[in-house]
Amino acid sequence: MGGTTQLRTYTVRDGLLDEWVERWRNDIVPLRLELGFEIGGAWVDRERNQFLWLISYRGSKTFAERNALYWASPERQAMGLDPDAYLLHTEDRTVERRY
Repeated sequence: MGGTTQLRTYTVRDGLLDEWVERWRNDIVPLRLELGFEIGGAWVDRERNQFLWLISYRGSKTFAERNALYWASPERQAMGLDPDAYLLHTEDRTVERRY
């Protein structure tokens, strides 16, 4: 099964990088995994105040459909997490594994 993988790069507001990582790890990751996503890893680039991570979905729906389900879920709403409070800029790239 093919699937889709995205490399996501987030530029985080000054002073909030570690807090963002904790919220991502404790709130976002469990729900993403529950909904069938895979997390391929996550990194911080402190020099650029950026958070980078790989997210994949290889299910019966498209990535976009499953992502919409994530955002609309009651669990996501209950997080009380507004990404704009932490993130200045986001960039999502769809990538293909070659090695």
